[in-house]
Amino acid sequence: MRLIVSLMLLLCVPLLMQGPAFAADKDVKPEIKKVPIRPSPVGDGKVMFRQYCAACHGVDAKGTGPAAPALKMAVADLTGLAKRAGGKFPDLRVQSILKQTVDVPVHGSQEMPTWGPLFRSLDRANESAVQLRIYNLTKYLESVQEK
Repeated sequence: MRLIVSLMLLLCVPLLMQGPAFAADKDVKPEIKKVPIRPSPVGDGKVMFRQYCAACHGVDAKGTGPAAPALKMAVADLTGLAKRAGGKFPDLRVQSILKQTVDVPVHGSQEMPTWGPLFRSLDRANESAVQLRIYNLTKYLESVQEK
């Protein structure tokens, strides 16, 4: 079977325009639109985070992105990973999650894309670019940890 070639992103403008409607009817969830994954700079973790993760996790990585209300499970606050791991950023675990080598209930479900296969779909002939994307995204997440 082919790798997943689309990721779930929310178009923020339609969601923001519907904001007052959500306040009136809390049972109505915003719709998430699936769009094809687009390449981003391999060397810039912040740009990748904003492009691939911020729709759900928020620009601040606290789990408050515009798509978060549409999901069945609460979106993780990624700024507390080190704190939840006893004060040390769990870089190997984060990389394993991104590579899809460990089982995480929401990661890889229909709601949470698994980035390893998606990054491979961008760089089919260049595994080192895939690994660099994962590494740089992990380093960016390390940089946003709460002190």
